[in-house]
Amino acid sequence: MRVAAILGPGASSKDLKPFQRASESTWLTGLPAARTEADAILIFGGDGTVHRHLPDLVTLGLPVLVVPCGSGNDFARALGLRRASDSLGAWRQFVLRRSNVRVIDLGVITSMARAKEAPAPQQLYFCTVGGIGLDSEVARRANRLPRWMRGNGGYALSLLPALIKYAPATMKISHSAQSPAERQTKRIFLAAFANAPAYGGGMKIAPRALLDDGKLDICVIHEIGKLKLFCLFPTVYFGRHLNVAEVEYFQAARVMLESEKPLDVYADGEFVCRTPIEVSVARGALFVIVPPSRAPV
Repeated sequence: MRVAAILGPGASSKDLKPFQRASESTWLTGLPAARTEADAILIFGGDGTVHRHLPDLVTLGLPVLVVPCGSGNDFARALGLRRASDSLGAWRQFVLRRSNVRVIDLGVITSMARAKEAPAPQQLYFCTVGGIGLDSEVARRANRLPRWMRGNGGYALSLLPALIKYAPATMKISHSAQSPAERQTKRIFLAAFANAPAYGGGMKIAPRALLDDGKLDICVIHEIGKLKLFCLFPTVYFGRHLNVAEVEYFQAARVMLESEKPLDVYADGEFVCRTPIEVSVARGALFVIVPPSRAPV
């Protein structure tokens, strides 16, 4: 078997050795140039590392195993891979039988802003959650922290300074299930669109999201007092924010987000573009290696 290994910023060859010992394989460094050059791909890193390689992973169509070594590992957790030992167990099962491969969806962000240098809409994949508004500002601040701090509550630490300065933005969110009367411009603190339940190191912004249901879970926090908003955020870690009156939650296969002024869009913790955007689902876009308990029956 031929295996390609990608080592993200938080990983080293030491992390790779247990996986090499678990299989008699030819190991390649980096992405293969073509599908025929490898049988599987191992990514050692967090959500950002996976995000940066998604276009190539989709094109190659090879089984991918994520080994959580990043500052944020929400995608790995959504796959049942909470620790490197979970990934090693899944790898041993794959080497033995190749029966634990699951097909999942990815989110797709299409930038609708037309620029002279890029007249065609730009499409970008994401695996966990994207958002605009306050969470983008928090992600921007968190990304400036040292890596060890980002992995130990960096998102929560960045919330208070972001909240003090941030004001709700005027946005319009449109989707097919709405009536024309519902497509109104509103003052919104945060709009998150999710393929997986959590982001920011375990914040369950979309607790009902599934990786393979062909839908996005949308969570919108409308204009709300800042003290109430600050108190709301701890409940997000447990997915208990959905009962708050200012929180709107729904599912859609496609959604359009527009803002009065261009706003930064972040996905998988990375900056991707600015509004306006359309967000959709790429059904069955990625093959992932999962623990036997998460494998299809």
